Amino acid sequence: MNETTPRRLHRSEKDRKIAGLCGGVAEYLNVDPTMVRLAAVILAAISGLAPMVIGYLVAILIVPLER
Repeated sequence: MNETTPRRLHRSEKDRKIAGLCGGVAEYLNVDPTMVRLAAVILAAISGLAPMVIGYLVAILIVPLER
């Protein structure tokens, strides 16, 4: 990516386990996808499973797939 191309959040096609959301967030933040997945699991454990599942499903609908 060059300096003039803006970074965009997308769901990853190549680094996906369920829907590619954590892989896309990791690419956007330039971090290891395992760390993003681990943070998601910890957040789900702290907040309760239902809010995390609902948020994940909403994010799948909102965040576009990688081009």
